[in-house]
Amino acid sequence: MAKKRIVMALGHNALGTNLPEQKEAAAKTSKMIADFIQDGWQVAVVHSNAPQLGMIHTAMNEFGKQHEGYTSAPMSVCSAMSQGYIGYDLQNALREEMLDRGITTGCTTILTQVEVDAKDPAFENPTKPIGAFMTKEEADKMVAEQGYKVVEDAGRGYRRVVASPKPVEIVEQDAINSLVDANPVLSDPFLSLVFWDSF
Repeated sequence: MAKKRIVMALGHNALGTNLPEQKEAAAKTSKMIADFIQDGWQVAVVHSNAPQLGMIHTAMNEFGKQHEGYTSAPMSVCSAMSQGYIGYDLQNALREEMLDRGITTGCTTILTQVEVDAKDPAFENPTKPIGAFMTKEEADKMVAEQGYKVVEDAGRGYRRVVASPKPVEIVEQDAINSLVDANPVLSDPFLSLVFWDSF
């Protein structure tokens, strides 16, 4: 029997902004996803990670400042961390919801890397704010020492901004295709892909 497939994009409201909010939001979101699975859909979920990425990046930078021998973590590493912990909460919440409904299909998280065009114009004009708010002095120091771009954010302070280039290709696409064809539930990082199969 042919499966119906759907891609769901989860934004900020579906995931929360901190650990307790995320766990609660993932449980609610999983109920909606499980409705589709129960109705015979194979579901692919992609999600944002901006609040989580900002939180992790800020924490890693502060840790590096306060502990000799440690450095701040690159954005790519922080993105992988955010993918892992979002996928962890989402797959656990979904697995629990599916089991409550008698659906025994497995659920897995996959961390992905996305290739982008180095000449994408987004790199010239970063617009996505991340991390903690800073004073003007802290922002000026960040620009001078690290070359980051910062913007004032609605009178609340200054924040670092990063580029949001258009994805060209997912490095792990072959693995994702194999898992989708095998009908598991799959969760991915940068966008975080989660695939579910109906029972």
